[in-house]
Amino acid sequence: MLHHEKRAFLKFFLIYFLSVAILILTAGFFYFVQMKNQLLKAEQFSLIEYARDIKMGNDLSKYPQLYRHSFSDKIYKHIDIKNFAKKDGEFVKFIPFDKNGRYFKVFKSTKSFEKKLFDLKLKIAIAQFVLLLLFALLSYRLAKNAIKPLEESIATLDKFAKDLIHDLNTPVTSIKLNMKLLKKDTNFKDNKALQRLNRSVHTISELHENLTILLQEETFQMQEVNLLCIAKEVAQTQKQIYPDINFDVQNSILKVKINPNAMRQILQNIVSNACKYNTKDGFVKIYAKKNSLYIEDSGKGIKNPKKIFDRSFSDENSSGIGLDIVKRLAKSMDIDIEVESKERGSIFILNFTDD
Repeated sequence: MLHHEKRAFLKFFLIYFLSVAILILTAGFFYFVQMKNQLLKAEQFSLIEYARDIKMGNDLSKYPQLYRHSFSDKIYKHIDIKNFAKKDGEFVKFIPFDKNGRYFKVFKSTKSFEKKLFDLKLKIAIAQFVLLLLFALLSYRLAKNAIKPLEESIATLDKFAKDLIHDLNTPVTSIKLNMKLLKKDTNFKDNKALQRLNRSVHTISELHENLTILLQEETFQMQEVNLLCIAKEVAQTQKQIYPDINFDVQNSILKVKINPNAMRQILQNIVSNACKYNTKDGFVKIYAKKNSLYIEDSGKGIKNPKKIFDRSFSDENSSGIGLDIVKRLAKSMDIDIEVESKERGSIFILNFTDD
């Protein structure tokens, strides 16, 4: 299951299952409250029965040792007939003894009540667990069926994209080879049209590489590499395209667990933009601090640093797809990206998690 398919599956599953779970748990709670009240009423009624047998002089041997009573010499004029309380592990109720206002107390231990209450809780918990398990399985099946059309559509689109990129590989390679031959011509440097064509070929090539890497997103193999080595490779590639830019890559080690191809594409896109929007004789610096990689340039800065990763956002002649792919590839490898922009220049910071 692909990443976006997993997200769709989880959303459907969680929404349906949590809705049913809330309903089941709420129903269980109200059922417990109702049954608890019935048990309390039964306990109160048993005290009344016990008191009645005392008044009538009936044999009390049928009552277990849970019951007891005591007479009160005090005269009570205002006692609610519904009085019933739980105190010190016993239920207590005042019962009128005679017409003179005398009462006696009847007591019953809460042990049997507590046991019944525990049994009730256990039965409700078991019933809720079984119901939640059944509805979890039902939610799983419904979620699988719900995303099946999505999976089929994505599979069709994915196959089309792979076939298209594969078919584009031949003409793109041919154009790049011919451009290399044209570069050997002494008139190439003075021919502005050929230079613009060279930049366009480079843009097409980058787009082709971006789409190729993006289609491998779900099958990334992670491995530990020195990130600065990849940064040097990218800088050397960009130096050939932008000879007027000064590249400075820190000669140190930053070992991180990533997919090298995806990471190379991320740096390629960021550094390419840093060169494209840089000033003449500007610089691009790549260096590491702790567990982060910094890419700093001397360009014109970024007006909306928070929006540059949005697919809908683009600047000048940019399509906006490059940084959108950067965001997606970084997310798939748990890399957090920050952007700091000044009046002159900007800094991309790639933060890597500690494993």
